[in-house]
Amino acid sequence: MNENNTDNIKSQMRKGVLEYCILSVLNKSDAYASELIGKLKDARIIVVEGTLYPLLTRQKNQGLLTYRWEESPQGPPRKYYTLTDKGREVLQDMDKAWTEIVETLELLRK
Repeated sequence: MNENNTDNIKSQMRKGVLEYCILSVLNKSDAYASELIGKLKDARIIVVEGTLYPLLTRQKNQGLLTYRWEESPQGPPRKYYTLTDKGREVLQDMDKAWTEIVETLELLRK
């Protein structure tokens, strides 16, 4: 397998768990988009605004998160995203599913 193909596979896997990662970050604290991008980047998940905003909108429309506007000391007001009760429930389901996937992969790799 060449390096480009490996990079593509890694990219696809990251995209597959991005919504899970967003909910996980917001479970710890409310955040605005640039802050979310920074936290994901710190976890070595590179995401750009053009990818993040549609996911946030979809999760909001699904009732998984909500937002509020707050004044910013630097520049325009910021939209802070917050996990809803439904979002916490979905995150718990995702946690269980993730554990099952990891256990399955560990069994298959042995």
